[in-house]
Amino acid sequence: MQSTVLALMAAEGSLDKLDGAVFADTGWEPPRVYDHLNKLGAVLNVAGVPLYRVSKGNLRADSLDPAHRYASVPYFVRNADGSEGMGRRQCTSEYKLAPINRKVRELLGAPAPDFRRVPKGNRAEQWIGFSTDEIGRVSDKDGVSYITKRYPLLELGMSRDDCERWLRSRGWTSVAKSACTGCPYHGNRQWRELRDHYPDEWADAVAFDEAIRKGGARGLPLNGEAFLHRSRVPLSIAPIDRVTRREWLDRQTDIFGQLSDLEEEGDPDGCSPYGCRSGVVA
Repeated sequence: MQSTVLALMAAEGSLDKLDGAVFADTGWEPPRVYDHLNKLGAVLNVAGVPLYRVSKGNLRADSLDPAHRYASVPYFVRNADGSEGMGRRQCTSEYKLAPINRKVRELLGAPAPDFRRVPKGNRAEQWIGFSTDEIGRVSDKDGVSYITKRYPLLELGMSRDDCERWLRSRGWTSVAKSACTGCPYHGNRQWRELRDHYPDEWADAVAFDEAIRKGGARGLPLNGEAFLHRSRVPLSIAPIDRVTRREWLDRQTDIFGQLSDLEEEGDPDGCSPYGCRSGVVA
């Protein structure tokens, strides 16, 4: 949502014109995300802003392919001794950050075919769509030397609710949340959304959950079992109908938010390359 606001603000001229926008495709996004991206790309194209789609491959297929290098996904693990743990999170860094940065290096003039070395003095200003309610996700790390980070929504003092209202005022009544269909960081609300409204995606996630019980297809199998749901039981029988404390908190909006947001109750979780709600990228 926030990234869409930044792109549209640049397209309409309320923010500086962008030289380009980059979307990292894991290959396992819901169809509505690609539909939204097509709609947004059409607006950017009219404004003269190219939308680049980059990808390292299909995360779902790669995770189950024993011949492919395995990028760890943060599955919920129940160890053989009954203790609990989680897998490392490498999927965001390898399937989102890495292809985005590669494209940035290319745009900055790094030579083909690897685009590794940016010519001295070339630097990109990269806009990241954190709103005021996400200020805790802003990192003090410098990142890479050829990118300077900027947070326009923080400069404008815009919250997530402000972004929703801004979009609605321009006819964008819904924005698809970008995240893999089988992301372990889905909340119960998002799992219910899949089960109740997108049965094909739900069946896909359930099948994937069953397939990762011993971890990735490559390397040593887990000395325990891996699951997509935090309850550490098969997704098909996980307690997703339970309303979590976080969901109750999300429902406690102020009166102005209630008046403008009556028609929508959305789960805020998604997978930003720069601030996945799981925390620090492994």
